[in-house]
Amino acid sequence: MRAMVMSRPRAPLELRELPRPSPGPGQLLLKVKACGICRTDLHVVDGELTEPALPLIPGHQIVGEVVALGTDTGGFRPGQRVGVPWLGGSCGHCWYCRHDRENLCDTARYTGYQINGGFAEYTVADASYCFELPDRYDDLQAAPLLCAGLIGYRAYRLLDTADTIGLYGFGAAAHILAQVARHRNQQVFAFTRPGDTTAQAFASELGATWVGDSRQKPPQPLDGAIIFAPEGELVPLALGAVRKGGRVVCAGIHMSRIPAFSYDLLWGEREICSVANLTRRDGAEFLPLAAAIPVHTTVHRYPLERANEALDDLRQGRFNGAAVLVP
Repeated sequence: MRAMVMSRPRAPLELRELPRPSPGPGQLLLKVKACGICRTDLHVVDGELTEPALPLIPGHQIVGEVVALGTDTGGFRPGQRVGVPWLGGSCGHCWYCRHDRENLCDTARYTGYQINGGFAEYTVADASYCFELPDRYDDLQAAPLLCAGLIGYRAYRLLDTADTIGLYGFGAAAHILAQVARHRNQQVFAFTRPGDTTAQAFASELGATWVGDSRQKPPQPLDGAIIFAPEGELVPLALGAVRKGGRVVCAGIHMSRIPAFSYDLLWGEREICSVANLTRRDGAEFLPLAAAIPVHTTVHRYPLERANEALDDLRQGRFNGAAVLVP
């Protein structure tokens, strides 16, 4: 099979011919139909996440067709379409796993980080961590739901009773959540990179009440905010935008240093919290919800061998929505 391989951090991925993997017990062998690219992939490739299993095939928003099964695969069948997310396995017996918080398991393993992912023609995945996908989505449109959607939804659940929500960084996750929030009659305030009029127009098209750059104050206090951009300097800005009792959710897996800020920004029972990874419950809740609304994902197709171009386009903010690789 062909695969794009990371041999060392901060180096371009290399197109290689590799043996097709075989499924072990509890695993599915999947023919990759599409694999979304998200900012976590950038953090892996750029060396900001420091524990990749090298050499590594990145990619963790995988839409695949089952072509072979190991033993004990829980009823999956050849020809079935499944989705593979970031969380690729957990221990199943620690306190976190026993309390439905497997996303915090100390020995969890992650697709496209410790487990070879979907920047390839084939991959294997633990059947217990694969999702059935709604029929209404084609392969390309389904891919971004598996991380931008799932981890975004986990962050959104912390604010789902809010009337006004700020989204800092209007990329793949925000463009999905804006549709969920508008479906629930919540107002969305979209914050983009300064001067990014294209992203601001995109947010307006998706129903944002207000759009501006991340340094601006919104026209009214927000009930809560989600920060998707990996910039620590946005934390005090978001705190300054939320009302007393409001919550700021940091939804990225990596963030630059948060600068010092005065206590008055936090006072008034404002909160800062983070979202880490996802659980299988998130998928069971969000995927049917996305299909019922329905959420539309804006995608940009790249052939497998152009993975480096897709990553750089994401790094430079050259498109709205999500990039998807197709072998």
